[in-house]
Amino acid sequence: MRYNTIVFDLDGTLLNTLEDLCDSVNVIMERFGWKTHSLEEIRRFVGNGIGKLMERATPEGRENPQFEEAFEAFRAYYTDHCQIKTRAYDGVVDLMNELKENGAKLAIVSNKNDAAVKELNEIYFSGCVSAAIGEVEGRQRKPAPDEVYAALEELGSTKDEAVYIGDSEVDYATACASGLPCVLVSWGFRDKELLESFDAEKVVDNVKDLREFLFDFTQK
Repeated sequence: MRYNTIVFDLDGTLLNTLEDLCDSVNVIMERFGWKTHSLEEIRRFVGNGIGKLMERATPEGRENPQFEEAFEAFRAYYTDHCQIKTRAYDGVVDLMNELKENGAKLAIVSNKNDAAVKELNEIYFSGCVSAAIGEVEGRQRKPAPDEVYAALEELGSTKDEAVYIGDSEVDYATACASGLPCVLVSWGFRDKELLESFDAEKVVDNVKDLREFLFDFTQK
């Protein structure tokens, strides 16, 4: 296998987490007496970590004197409610298992907080994904390459044998910063038209197409 390591984004790539994110944001909005947000608004807000999500959702953003309190409340609430409506996209779990069975090393890198990433990995991909990396203090989040490099180190892999799979402009920028080829999936949180504006290796519309590409890609 030419590329034996596959690094995946989580939200919008492997898991549809949007409803739990939306519900958790709106619980905090209501708690502080602020305007709640639609699912489509939250879709536009995600991609740069929960701090940026809450900044976009909070009236006046970080300038709001209650922002830090609201952010910590969201962090605590979402950690406990991150798997209520979340589900894997159709075919994803089978694909991950098949990749693992064929010798691929699998990692998840996410701007979600590290505890939630590890919990969701344990629920959906236990025994399959060996490195699940989220946002922690002192490490730059995506699109900086730090999380990808941490995952590669944990797997004992190098960037020359890895490919990155994601669903957004942040993921494309992360792959570029990390020196990895990038495949983008159009079933996530961004429109296909946007994804096709980037110079990714490929944009795929479903898990079947991703599988075909990955197996061709990894077995060259």
